Amino acid sequence: MLINGQLQDMFGKLSSLSTLDLSFNSLTGDLPQSFSSLSSATDMYLQNNQFTGTIDVLADLPLKNLNVANNKFSGWLKNINLQKDGNSWNSGTAPPPPPGTPAAGRNRQPRSPSTNNSSDGDKKSGVNGGAIAGIVISILVVGAVIAFFLLKKKSRKSHTDIEKMENQPFASQPHELKSVEASSKAFEIPSAINLKPPPVERHKSFDDDDFSAKPVVPKKISVAPTNAISYSIADLQMATDSFSADNLIGEGSTGRVFRAQFEDGKVVAVKKINSSALGVGDDFIDIVSDISRLRHPNVTELVGYCCEHGQHLLVYEFLNNGSLYDFLHLSDEYSSKPLTWNNRVKIALGAARALEYLHEVCSPSVIHKSIKSANILLDSELNPRLSDCGLASLVSDADQEVDNSAPEVSMSGHYTIKSDVYGFGVTMLALLTGRKPFDSLRTRSEQSLVRWATPQLHDIDALAKMVDPALKGLYPVKSLSRFADVIALCVQPEPEFRPPMSEVVEALVRLVQRTNMSKRTVGNDAGVSLEHI
Repeated sequence: MLINGQLQDMFGKLSSLSTLDLSFNSLTGDLPQSFSSLSSATDMYLQNNQFTGTIDVLADLPLKNLNVANNKFSGWLKNINLQKDGNSWNSGTAPPPPPGTPAAGRNRQPRSPSTNNSSDGDKKSGVNGGAIAGIVISILVVGAVIAFFLLKKKSRKSHTDIEKMENQPFASQPHELKSVEASSKAFEIPSAINLKPPPVERHKSFDDDDFSAKPVVPKKISVAPTNAISYSIADLQMATDSFSADNLIGEGSTGRVFRAQFEDGKVVAVKKINSSALGVGDDFIDIVSDISRLRHPNVTELVGYCCEHGQHLLVYEFLNNGSLYDFLHLSDEYSSKPLTWNNRVKIALGAARALEYLHEVCSPSVIHKSIKSANILLDSELNPRLSDCGLASLVSDADQEVDNSAPEVSMSGHYTIKSDVYGFGVTMLALLTGRKPFDSLRTRSEQSLVRWATPQLHDIDALAKMVDPALKGLYPVKSLSRFADVIALCVQPEPEFRPPMSEVVEALVRLVQRTNMSKRTVGNDAGVSLEHI
């Protein structure tokens, strides 16, 4: 159930609360001032709401993880470990505090009763003494700052000289501060914010300092994953017959996929990453390490990798039944293995569980970016495996398929987990109708599957005419209707109204349970069990 409206200022007595999760609701307005009383809060999840204003009220909390993505917050960021995408933050130097505001970093001390009883003379001398102390401290701080930057400038200059002598290809140009005034202004810039909390740092990109001659090696040293096999390019060439066209089994924006068979008879799928897909900031070993940590029955398993002679390849388990796209649209080759209604619900549920794992179990969340029938592979028992998980950084916005893309992606190119939910809804529509997301061979009004089907999802008579003819009418009417209800939720134009994948999974589980009990289901698989889904 979604919570909407503005939060009441009711958190003042919850000082022992350590975790607060208000994510994926429709909450509005500014954060209550009583949030500042959550003195034990270490984890706070406020993402995917419609909060406004600033997050200053959280500045003094001992937060380790804070997610405020996809709200309407604004203002300047504080030094908090947060996920902040989807808001209207200001960049650059933060505005100075108003007159009389205590200096940043100092605790505000309550005024003691004795202060009220002191004489005016005492007050005056106290203020003057504090001012003098402040001046002395300021002089010491400024002196230390000047000394620090002079030493740093000298060190950078010497390294630049060495750099020119050695002719390093990635030499950076340090930004030298020209005056003490510039040095002091540097302290007004907000501290860097950690957008990628541990344990996984995804899609690393180096800044200029990483490529400078001090030190010669990058700050982060990539470590080969321990649970993935390192193959040689020679082994993979032999297993794929030098990546021959006969072994080509798929092709996408990130590269081609080949069937590979080793001498011991083991068969795998080898994805050869396009050289153009890896950007300057992409570290292939880091990407491999991230993918190797993904472990779920409905996610394709990474077996190994190869990184030699400028080649980048990923080795996956091989699924001998092809993809969902093959079953739905290559009727000539797969006519002997039609998908029954229970098979389709089973495939939808398995794919939903894979997305639930990526979005809500993995930390940080993994956005897939390319949910479509071609990326849902099927094993010998038609159990689905979602492929290309963890490769979102290799897919540029220009390579995105408009057919499955959510409206916000088509307009801005910005992807979120809600965009994945939309892509899943389009895939469910393909399961229901047997149609492609976009088919130029159909009449203009029926070319776009979402536009054609969405207005009819709640009309039983129209729905019956939309169903894939390959089903030959063998499906429970109520199950079909509930399946359509889930689709309608997933393909809503506004991302905030699309459900999280955990709710989609729950709805499909209930649908499967009712389908198994339905006596109107006809076919050999009428008794599909949840254990195998």
